[in-house]
Amino acid sequence: MHFIWPHFLWFFSLVLALPIIYLWLLKRKRRFAHTYPNLTIIRQALGTRNSWRRHTPPALLWLALCVAVLGVARPTAQVTLPADYMTLVLAVDVSRSMLAEDVEPNRIQAAQATVKEFLSELPNNIRVGIVSFAGTAQLVQQITEEREALVASIDRFQLQRGTATGSGLLMALATLLPKSGVDLQAAIYGEEFSRWGSKPLAERKPAAPQTPPPAPVPPGSYTNGAIILLSDGRRTSGPDPLLAAKQAAQRGVRVYTVAFGTPQGFIPGYEGYSFYARVDEQALQAVAKITAGEFFRAGNSQDLKEVYQHLSSKFSLERRDTEVSALFGAASLVLTLLALFLSLLWFKRSANLR
Repeated sequence: MHFIWPHFLWFFSLVLALPIIYLWLLKRKRRFAHTYPNLTIIRQALGTRNSWRRHTPPALLWLALCVAVLGVARPTAQVTLPADYMTLVLAVDVSRSMLAEDVEPNRIQAAQATVKEFLSELPNNIRVGIVSFAGTAQLVQQITEEREALVASIDRFQLQRGTATGSGLLMALATLLPKSGVDLQAAIYGEEFSRWGSKPLAERKPAAPQTPPPAPVPPGSYTNGAIILLSDGRRTSGPDPLLAAKQAAQRGVRVYTVAFGTPQGFIPGYEGYSFYARVDEQALQAVAKITAGEFFRAGNSQDLKEVYQHLSSKFSLERRDTEVSALFGAASLVLTLLALFLSLLWFKRSANLR
């Protein structure tokens, strides 16, 4: 718990002094009673029967003051609330290894069905973009709230050779934060391609300066969006996914990685040869760790559904600092009313109000 106005907590020094004053007054009353033993009224007031009742209302009032001081300091607490605004970018591996049939009916069809179900469970206020990657990466669907457009883009997946995991991650990062200075051409194709493009040498002109990258922030500090990356194979081309993960971490973006498939998965090759399609779990774990995200392993369709259901609940709700001073004010009021009620009930002071 934190306080917006912590300097008001100094009032606790005054509130904590009240019990000391109260005990001093009680002790003074007892001395006065012993000095004048014939004062039966004072004796009755100091009687031992139900003595705890005499102290309960003052104790409740003291607690009410303590709670009120906390409320004045404007406390905040981590509260789980529905997400107001969130942007997700899904990066999906569409390499030929997704044809492996260790997951029924095969990896790509299982992934498509699960991602569609994931989209249907997300709140409408969560925007989503979709990136696919194989030998290179491409933006399949711009960030949008239109679920029909997202589903249609998933149906357009086309399998290709190669697995450029780093390219897919960088494309997803540039889609999520288009003004964050991510130079896709330099990162994916090399610095020379970024500077000169694909024009003939005689026509090349210096390109416009790239947007400078922002100052690094703590990993995971960006709370308005995240990347979910699903892959079933090892990187065979493109930039190192760990270097791409560092770029995401410097911008505070969390990357949630999903390793899909089993070690026994294989796809048929040329002339009857087959080769295993094994996922690089270590790389995906490292990407999640670098970006303060999470790593998930899904060996079958049901596992994949559970992973995306977990992610759906994570992004549908969010924990954020919320001021709870109203709760402290209400608690202080309840304690005060309870103290007054018990005082009137036990000591019959209502008769004095007539």
